[in-house]
Amino acid sequence: MSKAGDQQSADMEVDLSAAAAEEKPVVRFSINGEQPSPHLVWRSGPVARFLDRSCLSLAVLELMREAQMQHGLRQSDYTRYRRYCSARLRRLYKSLKFLHGRGKYTRRNITESTVTDVRYLHIVFYMAERAWSHAMEKKTAGTNAQQRIYMLGRFRKAVKWASLFSQLCSLKGDSRTSLEAEAYASYMKGALFFEQDKNIEAAMINFKNTRAVYEELGKYGSIENQLLCRQHIEEVEPMIDFCSHKLGGSSLQAHELLDNANDLLKAKMEAVLSETRSQQAASMTEFNWLGRRFPITNAKTRVSILKAQQLEKDLTGPATESMAADKRLGIFDKIFSAYHDARSCIRNDLASAGSAENIRDDLNGLDKAVSAVLGLRTIERNQLLVSIAKSKFAKHRDEKNERITKPEELVRLYDLLIQNTTDLTDLVSSGRNKNEEENSFIHDYEIKGMAFRAERCFFLAKSYSSAGKRAEAYALFCHARTLTDSALQQLANSPDKALIQELKSLSDNCRSNSCIEHATSIMEEENVPSELSKGVSTMSLGDDKTKENKYLLDMLQSYESAIGEQNTKGPCRITQFPPPFQAVPCNPIVLDMAYNAIEFPSLENRMKKEKKGLLSRFWG
Repeated sequence: MSKAGDQQSADMEVDLSAAAAEEKPVVRFSINGEQPSPHLVWRSGPVARFLDRSCLSLAVLELMREAQMQHGLRQSDYTRYRRYCSARLRRLYKSLKFLHGRGKYTRRNITESTVTDVRYLHIVFYMAERAWSHAMEKKTAGTNAQQRIYMLGRFRKAVKWASLFSQLCSLKGDSRTSLEAEAYASYMKGALFFEQDKNIEAAMINFKNTRAVYEELGKYGSIENQLLCRQHIEEVEPMIDFCSHKLGGSSLQAHELLDNANDLLKAKMEAVLSETRSQQAASMTEFNWLGRRFPITNAKTRVSILKAQQLEKDLTGPATESMAADKRLGIFDKIFSAYHDARSCIRNDLASAGSAENIRDDLNGLDKAVSAVLGLRTIERNQLLVSIAKSKFAKHRDEKNERITKPEELVRLYDLLIQNTTDLTDLVSSGRNKNEEENSFIHDYEIKGMAFRAERCFFLAKSYSSAGKRAEAYALFCHARTLTDSALQQLANSPDKALIQELKSLSDNCRSNSCIEHATSIMEEENVPSELSKGVSTMSLGDDKTKENKYLLDMLQSYESAIGEQNTKGPCRITQFPPPFQAVPCNPIVLDMAYNAIEFPSLENRMKKEKKGLLSRFWG
């Protein structure tokens, strides 16, 4: 290729294909109008240099995802993935003949001049993956002080190999390979800073760099590549949110961070939350319930109760209405787990309290209060399940083809609510000296129990109505309305306007449904004589043949329904099963009459005669 001072003229053309990846145009030189060599181009930029067009290409994102998902990380088995990386490295060393001596180990470094094959980049990549998986294995197994030092050493080793991988890809790889390797190295650095918990800001910067690269790469390529980039962005975003939360710039709640966290973030979040709860629990000395105060002396009990109270705030916050039902049910499960842990700690304290009456009385009162709160949250959870079931009960066909709620299911849920309400009122009323708050609480939940019985009676009447039992349904609708009216009379001066409005709506529904059932039963009774006369008119004194059932396969030429009449539960007549017997012709019977009249010749002379010895002649 000629230089600028040569006499040959050089024409230039600009290739913008690389601009989408790195925003640097590539300038090709052609000599005297001829096409340039495919191996030499000039890249403009701060460091202009000749590049080899036969540069290496490596799909880092696809390679990492395929290796991780097929060798253990689908089940979070880091040990299996680490062993796979070691085995893969041995195969690469052997295939490249890049061995480290036979007897004595001789270290061989991978430099820019060494990388002549893409498999050398694979070696550096799997070295980083092996160190990272080893660190994650130690982290998920639980670490003490010594193991934590070893784990951080593995993270540093992963950062070292990832940085070398990024450097080699920028020198030997194409533009996309270089960008993916840079994002990979940034993620490893962010993971190290995140785990060290010393420079959260640097960790957030590295995670943001990773997200920015994946967002740009996700705009180009195939659909599979875009999905991979989106998955990695979703993995990095919880880490960025946690770093921002740690630095005080995020409004996300703790449970929202935990819902989307990966393995590295979950352990960190749990450690931070448990430490925060322990600090807050130090100032928590009493548990208040219905005007009574119960001292808490056990630190584990305080932490469990404080965890449950923080989760209860998430349920009563302003974002509760927009929260999905599945997430709310998940928070209820965590609340139940926290209160059960508190009760187990209290009962362990009771077992070790001995004969100290004052301590035992306080612990028994605390156990009763925690059990009452647990029962109250159980009622709230079951009410949430009822609201979900009611939303599906009113639909004829759900948009997502989900199963429609039957009235029997709502009856079962209201049975649980009635039982929970009865248990809660019995628990609160079990004390001897009850204060005004306890009496008011018992009165309110007795009325709620009556409302739950009215709702149960209403849906039980719906069940009988769907079965065609009009008299039973009419009686149950009337009884449900009676229960609703009595509950409304007791709630005349109650401030619970939502419950009053719900009971008024239930009373109206009971009245309208009872009228519908009454009218339907009258119409069915009026239709009985006409149906009876129709049946008598079809009777005959001749052949007493019943109407044959026609099956769909027998009348394919005619358009006639094989389902049956409406409002009947008979089976569909597709084909007869088991199939009926059919006459099959038998084979003819052949009688051989000549066999008995034939005289066959004797064959004794052809039979083999046995030779007998001298002794056998005498002894037979």
